Amino acid sequence: MNTAAKLSAYGVTLALLATGAWAIGTAVGPLASEAGAPGQEEHAGGGDEHSGTVAEAEHVDQPEGLASARGGYTLTPTRTTLTPGTTESFSFRITGPGGDPVTRFEVEHEKRMHLIVVRRDTADFQHIHPEMTADGTWSVPLNLPDPGAYRVFADFAPSGGEAMTLGADVFAPGDFQPVTHEPSRVSRVDGYEVRLDGHLVAGEASEVRLTVSKDGRPVTDLQPYLGADGHLVALRGGDLAYLHVHPGGENSGGPVIPFIAEVPSAGTYRLFLDFQHDGVVRTAEFTVEGERS
Repeated sequence: MNTAAKLSAYGVTLALLATGAWAIGTAVGPLASEAGAPGQEEHAGGGDEHSGTVAEAEHVDQPEGLASARGGYTLTPTRTTLTPGTTESFSFRITGPGGDPVTRFEVEHEKRMHLIVVRRDTADFQHIHPEMTADGTWSVPLNLPDPGAYRVFADFAPSGGEAMTLGADVFAPGDFQPVTHEPSRVSRVDGYEVRLDGHLVAGEASEVRLTVSKDGRPVTDLQPYLGADGHLVALRGGDLAYLHVHPGGENSGGPVIPFIAEVPSAGTYRLFLDFQHDGVVRTAEFTVEGERS
């Protein structure tokens, strides 16, 4: 399912902010009952208490997802090792400035918690939504298909506070064979072809357009996914800094899904587009270079 600050609504110009280099970190997960998960009426662990704190000031320029703690909020997985190729329960908590589990979250993009899981070499990408129990524990079935180090991103907004993304690393032991990615602007998945047009230019708002077709014909009846024609996540090569955007303008059903992206520097970016058609969500992936202005 991030920018120096995630954007909380569709239909607006969206910015991608990132800096850093590929590294190892921490973990996150999907979500629970959307309109009244157990415990939603309980203390949120801080609300907007973190606003203006020293911790926030220290992280103003840090991209999302690089740290497991930010502004008094901390992502804590209950376990960091899972068996590759096996579906297991993955759970975690978000604790607030006072150290208590947060139990109240804002709905953003139709969910209170978005969990992005990606292997460190970006060979595997998952966008899932966990469920929360009354004590603030989020859980979701998770399958790490192959051995390796994986980054999990918890993408959320505590009630009364700002949206943020915290990251952590989890591990699937075994013989890890890293994968490299050549530049690519065309992705093919399940008979669909998705083309990326436009350029990422450092320091400038840049339009990129994703065009979806199937069997050589434009797809004009895309179904909304998380409230939009598509959902885009970008990760910066070098550190997996998390960049999270949604299309600008009204939903059109395709075939073109436009985004406005602003990146601070040149470098390699991996982009993952989730789109829904015929009741199935599919993911198209791309490798592009951010250009110097």
